[in-house]
Amino acid sequence: MLHHFERWATHACLVLFLASGLCGVFASPVIAASLSQQVRENISGLLAQQPSPPLLTLAPQKIPLSVELFEFYRENGFRPGWVGDFGTSSMAKDLLAVLESCWNDGLIADDYHVSQIRSLLEFEKDARRYQVLQDANYLARLDILLTDAFLRYATHLTAGRVDPNAIYEGEWKARPRRANVVQLLRFSLEKERVAAALQDMQPAYPGYARLRLALQSYRELELAGGWPVIPDGPVVRPGQHDQRVSLLRQRLLISGDLVPDRFETLDLDNTFVSIDLPLPEGDQLESKTTAALRLFQSRHGLQDDGVLGPKTLEALNVPVSSRIRQLELNLERWRWLPKVLGNRYILVNIADFHLFVVEQGHTVLEMPVVVGTAYRKTPVFSDEMTYIEFAPYWGVPETILEEDKLPQIRRNVQFLDRNHFEIVAWNNSSERIVDPRTINWRKVGPKTFPGFLRQKPGPWNALGHVKFMFPNEFDVYLHDTPDRHLFSRDRRSFSSGCIRIERPLDLAQYLLEGSGQWTCDVIQDLMDGFEPKRVTLPKSLPVHILYWTAWVDEQNRVQFREDIYERDATLNLALYGVQEPKVMAQLDAKR
Repeated sequence: MLHHFERWATHACLVLFLASGLCGVFASPVIAASLSQQVRENISGLLAQQPSPPLLTLAPQKIPLSVELFEFYRENGFRPGWVGDFGTSSMAKDLLAVLESCWNDGLIADDYHVSQIRSLLEFEKDARRYQVLQDANYLARLDILLTDAFLRYATHLTAGRVDPNAIYEGEWKARPRRANVVQLLRFSLEKERVAAALQDMQPAYPGYARLRLALQSYRELELAGGWPVIPDGPVVRPGQHDQRVSLLRQRLLISGDLVPDRFETLDLDNTFVSIDLPLPEGDQLESKTTAALRLFQSRHGLQDDGVLGPKTLEALNVPVSSRIRQLELNLERWRWLPKVLGNRYILVNIADFHLFVVEQGHTVLEMPVVVGTAYRKTPVFSDEMTYIEFAPYWGVPETILEEDKLPQIRRNVQFLDRNHFEIVAWNNSSERIVDPRTINWRKVGPKTFPGFLRQKPGPWNALGHVKFMFPNEFDVYLHDTPDRHLFSRDRRSFSSGCIRIERPLDLAQYLLEGSGQWTCDVIQDLMDGFEPKRVTLPKSLPVHILYWTAWVDEQNRVQFREDIYERDATLNLALYGVQEPKVMAQLDAKR
């Protein structure tokens, strides 16, 4: 009995510490029927004349509350949502259970007042056990915290914790899902389905669910001690010997890249059982370990040659804690996406240098791409592809004109003819071509250029033979390229922002299939032409230009990529208020 009293006293002291301006634990006697009304009056008093957004005082803290919270209570006549005449409802416990598992989505419990809610609920539980009268003042504070936690959590699940349009300064244009969280809360309380409603707010994409499971798996790896660090040493090629190979096997086994061979046999009860064969031993990089290393390299965007070299060693030695952070950051990016991507769409992952055509959740076409440099980054956005232009002109963007082309023209005006450029006079419907020999180029600047600079269609054209258009504010599109050699590189960030694709003919055929006139030969003839030809797509197609440095593919393999634009570092700072993980800084410094 003494033990229970001590526990009650501890909670009582805690609540007295948290709650500012409480009436005290032993409130004046009230009948149960009036409790909810007293809580209502206290909520109204606490929220009256509050700043925007409102603050709730829990000494020594002042907790900022969501703007939607005041809307909920005002429309509800300041009646409590979670407290009735006999104390808090069971839905408060349901909400707490959901909030305590928010880490599964890479979210932070402190955002949702978990510790304060847990303490106040525990105190109320003890007060009921010992038949201590409920205090309407602290129940009002508890009700406000529960409401704010629900509204914040629902908002974060549907639109993310931070706004990418703000933190990436023009490099990212997101149109996240929107939900009326006040209406959702009202409905959830009325139907008593708080937990189910919040679960429904999670992004419904299979990729989000797979990444969420991967986060749980990597956290389990961290609790088990993570993986070993492999010391520096010489390059080890398949078949060679090195004392670090046994440590490499252990590392690959922990991350699931090295899997023991199995065979099935009958036991004494004539039941089939699986038996794992022993893994190779010794210091030789033999075939099985080499295959596992190649799988690891493939999952990390490295050249999958089975060679233990410097880049592979760096990736192997990234701590599991840093990989967990990558998974958390990319879960946040999933929450920025629109409600649906489309039944059929094109997805470009900038960090992976790859394009995917997806139908009904399955990839039907994929190819390498070249994206923008770190100086001219490819932005993140979504739009609709509406037409294809074969044998296109290349209109030189203003930035490239100023920084690249104009200096070369000034050095030698013959640069224009040699590279098939022409200048179209401004505001001339007949497209009058300006003779560059009549221009005093020493006096020409970017703002006084005598016309629109464009490159003629042909094999020399910077856009290649075709471009795929989804008009957008960034003037970014997919296009062919004459620089075919770039697709063999592991790191393919060489463009000026647009996206060069490896197999434009395949993509054009896919987009135009189903129409008898667009045969392979017809498309090829258009691509080889010298006059532009615009073809409108039978149906527009969503295009999503994204940036993922961690995801789980359709084969359930966890993929990691380098943060080529340092966008992970920016997001990490916005979400957690800390600089990028040390290992990310090291990898960036060695690029």
